[in-house]
Amino acid sequence: MKTFGKLLLLACLGAYLIFAFIRLSGESDRSICRHATFTVADSLHAGFITASEAERLLQKARLYPVGRPMNEISCQKIEEALTKNPFISSVVCYKTSGNTLNVLIEQRLPLLRVMGNDGDNYYLDANGKAMNPQGYVADLVVATGNIDRNFAQKSLVRFGLYFKNNEFWDNQIEQIYVRPDKKIELTPRMGDQVIFFGTADSLECKFQNLKNFYTKVMPQVGWNKYTALNVEHPNQIICKKRKTKK
Repeated sequence: MKTFGKLLLLACLGAYLIFAFIRLSGESDRSICRHATFTVADSLHAGFITASEAERLLQKARLYPVGRPMNEISCQKIEEALTKNPFISSVVCYKTSGNTLNVLIEQRLPLLRVMGNDGDNYYLDANGKAMNPQGYVADLVVATGNIDRNFAQKSLVRFGLYFKNNEFWDNQIEQIYVRPDKKIELTPRMGDQVIFFGTADSLECKFQNLKNFYTKVMPQVGWNKYTALNVEHPNQIICKKRKTKK
């Protein structure tokens, strides 16, 4: 978020200069807003908030600035309207010369989609907070099974953060299943074996062992040789062979 912090600092400086100019001039700016710029931090990551989506939200709230007198545009109302969206963390709005309104948005990035047996359905962010889908759809790992909010915040968020920072496993894992005993099973995109992972402890070590197995062993024996892989213990991988037809 360092980039967003710098943008926020610049925004505050710009807002102060504009405010000071208006105060010194003593004039009310009734010129028409001709431009609105929207900047979304972390826009390269999987998220739901784009510049066009922010424009749509403001149009729905009847706060879209373009075409309105500059002195009638409330930056505070725009910030409040946008932060009502659960996928937006914070907003800074300010006016600059050239009849332009600038909106800087920090989004809350979803890590996982959680669909529990109890009907709970939400996205999980990096802080373990739940976000209502609200019709948004993202291609993320789906966690199913016996999941309560406390378990999701303490254990599943660790998987989500790991996948976010590891392209290999983010592309390889399709589903997380939480058993009644809170042990975890993973479903890969490639191959049809079940990966018994156990708990979220020693997560990095287990995934590294599994990656070594995937890249060195599986190409030699074939992707369909095993029906299950057990990596519960960090120092070993236990494989269950597929039964061959006689």
